[in-house]
Amino acid sequence: MSAGWREASVELVDGYQVTGPDGRPTRVIARAQVTFEGGFAHLDIPGTGVIQTVSAPAVRLITFRSAEEGAP
Repeated sequence: MSAGWREASVELVDGYQVTGPDGRPTRVIARAQVTFEGGFAHLDIPGTGVIQTVSAPAVRLITFRSAEEGAP
Protein backbone atom coordinates (compact mmCIF):
# COMPACT_ATOMS: atom_id res chain seq x y z
CA MET A 1 0.00 0.00 0.00
CA SER A 2 1.21 3.48 -0.77
CA ALA A 3 -0.53 6.59 0.56
CA GLY A 4 1.56 8.91 -1.59
CA TRP A 5 4.51 11.10 -0.70
CA ARG A 6 4.36 13.20 2.48
CA GLU A 7 6.87 15.58 4.02
CA ALA A 8 8.27 14.34 7.34
CA SER A 9 11.27 14.15 9.60
CA VAL A 10 12.66 10.64 10.06
CA GLU A 11 14.74 8.89 12.71
CA LEU A 12 16.14 5.42 12.06
CA VAL A 13 16.95 2.77 14.67
CA ASP A 14 20.56 2.06 15.61
CA GLY A 15 22.40 0.17 12.90
CA TYR A 16 20.56 1.79 9.97
CA GLN A 17 21.76 4.84 8.05
CA VAL A 18 20.98 6.72 4.87
CA THR A 19 22.88 9.42 3.05
CA GLY A 20 21.94 12.85 4.38
CA PRO A 21 21.68 16.09 2.43
CA ASP A 22 25.36 16.81 3.18
CA GLY A 23 26.43 13.48 1.64
CA ARG A 24 27.31 11.89 4.98
CA PRO A 25 25.69 8.84 6.61
CA THR A 26 22.99 9.76 9.12
CA ARG A 27 20.19 8.23 11.21
CA VAL A 28 18.25 11.51 11.61
CA ILE A 29 16.74 13.32 8.64
CA ALA A 30 15.18 16.71 9.38
CA ARG A 31 13.15 16.87 6.15
CA ALA A 32 12.30 14.32 3.50
CA GLN A 33 9.47 13.18 1.29
CA VAL A 34 8.38 9.75 2.59
CA THR A 35 6.15 6.95 1.33
CA PHE A 36 5.65 3.32 2.37
CA GLU A 37 5.21 0.38 0.04
CA GLY A 38 5.44 -3.36 0.66
CA GLY A 39 7.17 -3.13 4.05
CA PHE A 40 9.69 -0.53 2.95
CA ALA A 41 10.06 3.19 3.61
CA HIS A 42 11.17 5.22 0.61
CA LEU A 43 12.95 8.46 1.50
CA ASP A 44 13.48 11.29 -0.97
CA ILE A 45 15.95 13.47 0.93
CA PRO A 46 16.59 16.91 -0.63
CA GLY A 47 20.12 17.32 -1.91
CA THR A 48 20.85 13.61 -2.42
CA GLY A 49 19.43 13.20 -5.92
CA VAL A 50 18.21 9.66 -5.16
CA ILE A 51 15.37 7.88 -3.41
CA GLN A 52 16.73 5.73 -0.58
CA THR A 53 14.86 2.68 0.69
CA VAL A 54 15.00 1.07 4.13
CA SER A 55 12.89 -1.70 5.61
CA ALA A 56 9.95 -0.33 7.59
CA PRO A 57 11.29 -1.85 10.87
CA ALA A 58 14.40 0.35 10.45
CA VAL A 59 12.24 3.42 11.16
CA ARG A 60 12.19 4.50 14.82
CA LEU A 61 10.09 7.66 14.38
CA ILE A 62 8.44 9.59 11.59
CA THR A 63 6.95 12.99 12.29
CA PHE A 64 4.61 14.11 9.52
CA ARG A 65 3.88 17.75 8.93
CA SER A 66 0.34 18.84 9.68
CA ALA A 67 -1.99 19.32 6.75
CA GLU A 68 -3.11 22.59 8.33
CA GLU A 69 -0.59 25.28 9.16
CA GLY A 70 -0.65 25.99 12.88
CA ALA A 71 -2.54 22.80 13.76
CA PRO A 72 -1.27 20.93 16.85
